[in-house]
Amino acid sequence: MAETVEILQNHLPKALADTFYMVAVATIIGVVIGGLIGLLLFLANNVLFYQNIILHKTVGFLVNAIRSLPFLILLVTLIPFLAAILGDPYTPTGAAISLSIAAIPFFARVAEGAFAEVEAGILEASVAQGATTKQIVLGVIIPESLPGLIRGVVLTIISLLGYSAMVGTIGAGGIGDLAIQYGYYRYETMVLVVIILLLVIVVQLIQWGGDRLAQYFTH
Repeated sequence: MAETVEILQNHLPKALADTFYMVAVATIIGVVIGGLIGLLLFLANNVLFYQNIILHKTVGFLVNAIRSLPFLILLVTLIPFLAAILGDPYTPTGAAISLSIAAIPFFARVAEGAFAEVEAGILEASVAQGATTKQIVLGVIIPESLPGLIRGVVLTIISLLGYSAMVGTIGAGGIGDLAIQYGYYRYETMVLVVIILLLVIVVQLIQWGGDRLAQYFTH
């Protein structure tokens, strides 16, 4: 027990900091770029705006192609690329880039679904009143889809937390690395138990906060 406490004291703070860094970076990049791609998919598939079936299918195919790869396979596939741009791919930054690439198509589909839930009548009324596409996007589409987008961000964060644990399999840091190096290889079962409990608590808090925020913005 004393050894478990010492391991957690010496390594858990850095592991949590690395995980927070990886998930935060990937969430920001995934939400911003994925949200824009989701908006493009929505507009390109809507007759009220810039309907372009070829563009929609092309972008949709690329999004689905990346999403079809299990994260562990994507992670391993990106190692040569990360090595070329970072030198050492086995770092929290390298893991953050991999997580970002996984988050972008994931949130793109979430955002597209949230935008598609906006009532067509509201969009038609905005177009009839002469509003520009920019005005409709900023004044109608995003505000009306905000609860769905918030829930999508929460889902993305929780998924990235799970993905971030996988980077421990290549020694890129975070709680996954801690769990494997000490909980698995050194048979410190209590380290695994503590990490599992922490993850459960963190996920519950994120889900609770996201639900409350989404409820607040629900019209």
